[in-house]
Amino acid sequence: MFGIVAAVVVIALIAAGTIVWNIQRSFPQRDGVIELSGLGSDVTVQRDVRGVPTITASTADDLFFAQGYVHAQDRFWEMDFRRHVTAGRLSELFGASQLETDRFLRTLGWHEIAAIEAEQLDADALRYYESYAAGVNAYLDDHDGADASFEYAVLGLQNPEYEIEPWTVVDSLAWLKAMAWDLRSNLGDETDRALAAQSLSPEQIAQLYPDYPFDENPVIVPVISDVPELEVDATPAAYRGTEDAVEAVTASARIEWTEVGDLIEAVGTLLGRPGEGIGSNSWVVSGELTETGLPLLANDPHLGASLPSVWHQIGLRCRAVGTACPFDVSGFGFSGVPGVIIGHNDRVAWGFTNLTTDVTDLYLEKLEGDQYWRDGELVPLQTRTETIRVAGGDDVQLEIRATGNGPIVSGLTADYGRIASDPYTGETDAVTQPSGAPDGEYAVSLRWTALEPGTTAQSIFTMNLAQDFEDFRTAASQFDVPAQNLVYADVDGNIGYQTPGRLPIRGAGDGSMPQPGWSSAYDWRGYIPFDDLPVVYNPDSGYIVTANNAIVDDDYEYFLTDDWDYGWRAARIVDLIERKAALAPLTATDMRDIQADNQFYLGKRLAAAFADVDAGSDGADAALALLQTWDAQNDADSEAAAYANVLWDQLAVSLFVNGRAEPAPIDDQARMFLVVDRLLDDPESPWWTNTGIGVDGREQMLSYVATSAYERLVAAQGDNQDRWNWGSLHALPLRSDTFGSSGIAPIEWLFNRGPYPVGGGSSVANATGWVLGSGFETVTVPSMRMIVDLSDLDASQWNQLTGVSGHTFHPNYVDQVEDWQRAELSPWPFSRQAVDEAAEFTLTLTPAG
Repeated sequence: MFGIVAAVVVIALIAAGTIVWNIQRSFPQRDGVIELSGLGSDVTVQRDVRGVPTITASTADDLFFAQGYVHAQDRFWEMDFRRHVTAGRLSELFGASQLETDRFLRTLGWHEIAAIEAEQLDADALRYYESYAAGVNAYLDDHDGADASFEYAVLGLQNPEYEIEPWTVVDSLAWLKAMAWDLRSNLGDETDRALAAQSLSPEQIAQLYPDYPFDENPVIVPVISDVPELEVDATPAAYRGTEDAVEAVTASARIEWTEVGDLIEAVGTLLGRPGEGIGSNSWVVSGELTETGLPLLANDPHLGASLPSVWHQIGLRCRAVGTACPFDVSGFGFSGVPGVIIGHNDRVAWGFTNLTTDVTDLYLEKLEGDQYWRDGELVPLQTRTETIRVAGGDDVQLEIRATGNGPIVSGLTADYGRIASDPYTGETDAVTQPSGAPDGEYAVSLRWTALEPGTTAQSIFTMNLAQDFEDFRTAASQFDVPAQNLVYADVDGNIGYQTPGRLPIRGAGDGSMPQPGWSSAYDWRGYIPFDDLPVVYNPDSGYIVTANNAIVDDDYEYFLTDDWDYGWRAARIVDLIERKAALAPLTATDMRDIQADNQFYLGKRLAAAFADVDAGSDGADAALALLQTWDAQNDADSEAAAYANVLWDQLAVSLFVNGRAEPAPIDDQARMFLVVDRLLDDPESPWWTNTGIGVDGREQMLSYVATSAYERLVAAQGDNQDRWNWGSLHALPLRSDTFGSSGIAPIEWLFNRGPYPVGGGSSVANATGWVLGSGFETVTVPSMRMIVDLSDLDASQWNQLTGVSGHTFHPNYVDQVEDWQRAELSPWPFSRQAVDEAAEFTLTLTPAG
């Protein structure tokens, strides 16, 4: 991204001492008075010691204007970078190095779809977004370049011509599309299965992708509650409007993909949430089980580690709650988006986890020139051209193509190219080519619910204003993309759960493999009506747990997916709730302890499987002995946990990857837990033999793995077992999403922090995810933790990964990390008195003049 000249200039800046001034000049004003055009009356911004703002205003317009201003104060570079991501305009910031990424992002068409959604907002929601944008732009009126954020000083070394543009409503809405992409569920599984089908038998694929273990792990909704129907129209918003609106979506969202290496993973990195482990925990317990007699609600969304964290904590309060200003809400939001995404108001609390239902499908297409086959006829491809502007270079033209199923994706990544070159759908003839395929060139297209306009942007305000379970379900009916599990609790003692989302009803296929796009028999038939989606209200159990596990069993009338998380986290959380509740009424401390639980399910199975293994060396045998007295907790200071996780990694790669001519996919640890769990009970399985590494049978494999794991851990941490520890091996580096990987040490030092030793692991309640076969570095994390006490909202607690500030070296840049490491939560003031007592800084925003 930068050359030698840039490095020399930065070093010179550091030597001259000017860098300190450049960094601090953009720090937000937190006390005093600021006059702003666009405000109707005074707004108060109180911040506690962690910099968390509570905004108090007299009107909703002023409230969201002030939120836009405060977000820009704290995080404008992050906001500006995100909008360039969502619009496919990174080349305007960083030059030609980002062209392939922009081609990919233009293909998804997030910004264009968001523009349609903006036109469909109701009057109140549109006004709130417009007020928010006006607040951001009021900040930009007085802050440009390095006055807005230090990153612009660094950017100026490469791109001195860059100018900040005004913020728009569409910029806010487009970020919700980026979040949907990160939570798109099983697209990776579908891709991996299609590739595996080229070399593995259907029986092997079935072993690698087993069914959900309903007999071992829980479902979220064992019994659907009988609640009043909302009679919500589940038809997508685009289809409720004119045909022109539908055509606009097709033209903007479905475009040609061009070949790029690991671009899907690269975009995940840009969004700050890459890798295996995306998920979340949430649960709610009723007052029947709690010490206070009222519910407790806990949530910790698992996302990719990013700096700053994706979350910004905030309180939004009206001086007098009423028609003109109905908000009194606090929680976690996204910089660039008005309102609170997860949190509570004065009556209800809510939490999210990823639904993991299948909302994406790949289709095999047959193309002939600029046409494609559809039900026996050639149909013209939808095409258009876009222009990508490039900092320091010439504009680049991008051709856009699509079928009726979606954007053509083959040719963009190696994986999609391989699928098109050797296609498999499950509907095949004797030579494994899809049966009934017409003549022409194979291509792959993508259908995804987020490529149609929706109403999630509006649902945020509906949720913030909810007063009861019916209001909550109304908000859920609008929350169409990304599909999330929604849990609920209120001050009257009720608890609940609702499946929201735009969930497709499929035709002939189930979406587990690419389907024949040339036949309308495989089209989506619509979406599951909202009133048919699973719901729970005040269950007899007294608790509801969601952890990306199966929502319902196979008796449910609609197909949702076969690619659930396999339920190990959910099972552990349920077990802990039941055990603790059997001993004493539950408290917030119990909720926190569950969030911090490090039990490694497969660790216990490994200890039993390796109990009688002779590794053939004193060191390896001593390492195996550690497992026999281990409590299976992946604590940061545990030497046994260090060896157990290296052993697990070595076992997985030895079984399925190393030495294999065609490696099997091992990307999902929850799935691999079940695969290996069953293999341990099947000593005759052919998977135990791997001639590529010289192993023949189960006993040889276990001995080989024990020794290899020992040697790997010695190489990493030495041969003194007392110095082994899981935390350092599994450490979390916090890297800036932009300049943190510049390749220039002085620049990276300015923005990056860590690494921080952490406990936990993948498919552990304390879900600090890492990637099998790729080292043990933490890549996904509980991005925030919250516990809401409905008996006393001021007794609630919260914490996030980094801090509210996006300004490097600001006191609130990473001031919450150490508490996060220990899973310690901070007091969450909500009442006026509590906010006043916690306030360290008070800023008044007042109308100019």
